[in-house]
Amino acid sequence: MPAEERVILVDKNDRELGSAEKINAHEQGGQLHRAFSVFIRDPQGRIMLQRRAPSKYHFAGLWTNTCCGHPRPGETTPQAATRRLQEEMGIRVELKPLTSFIYKAHHEPTGLTEHEIDHVLVGEFEAEPTLNPDEADDWRWIEPDQLDRELAESPDRFTPWFPIAWAKLKQLGGAVA
Repeated sequence: MPAEERVILVDKNDRELGSAEKINAHEQGGQLHRAFSVFIRDPQGRIMLQRRAPSKYHFAGLWTNTCCGHPRPGETTPQAATRRLQEEMGIRVELKPLTSFIYKAHHEPTGLTEHEIDHVLVGEFEAEPTLNPDEADDWRWIEPDQLDRELAESPDRFTPWFPIAWAKLKQLGGAVA
């Protein structure tokens, strides 16, 4: 992670308060900051998942939504999501913002904490991604029903924000599936 990478600090209403170095925002219990989660589906309604690379600074090796990240200061959330989707998965599609939620998750092995307002965006794509091995080491399409089963049977195989984001999407009446 580049030392100059900064995240946008926000209040609980997503009003910008300033910025912090990315790693510092995740230390000492975490500072509330803006983030996003992208869900890509194909025309058949399957969801594209990625497995986070083993080199990720936290929650490495876990399955999650297609792409996630943090806007940089001066960057809108849709701009950041488009940028990171290209950087992580080699995908460029139109993304639609749908919802957001606040969560906090501590990662015991690293001592880092995610404390985010996570903005959820969706898009459609039907080819194979081109993975950036520093970001993701695997990917797959999954049917929504199968995803629900896997989340129920093996929640520890997924990032902590993923089931929350997935539940929010399902509450929206099938905006993704």
